[in-house]
Amino acid sequence: MEKISCICKMRELYKAITELEDSLMEIYGISLNEAMVMCSIGSRKVAAGEISQITGFKSSHLSKVLRTIEDKGFLIRDFGDKDKRQIYFSLTTEAMQCMEKLKCEGLPVPELLSEFFACGHGEKM
Repeated sequence: MEKISCICKMRELYKAITELEDSLMEIYGISLNEAMVMCSIGSRKVAAGEISQITGFKSSHLSKVLRTIEDKGFLIRDFGDKDKRQIYFSLTTEAMQCMEKLKCEGLPVPELLSEFFACGHGEKM
């Protein structure tokens, strides 16, 4: 039983992350993956490769997340100046407002994650 205790702990962690994502979706209308990509882009114009490095997402998964963010009207695709095959991504004004609201208002933190985020249970991160 001792050897699978890490799996049981991961189950609890996964539940807490799911609870956090549910709050993110309910309050801001974006998933955790979308928020991570949007945070990675910030106020810059960024190539997909850099976003992939920052988030750790595989290209196929990142492509789906980028498409979802774009469908919500939060993402702008631009071709590179020198190499038209290179695509750069930036956030729309609406996306920047969403991220600013998230930054200012925060998100309720599940108890299991509160220590990781260094805030008390029920506080917003």
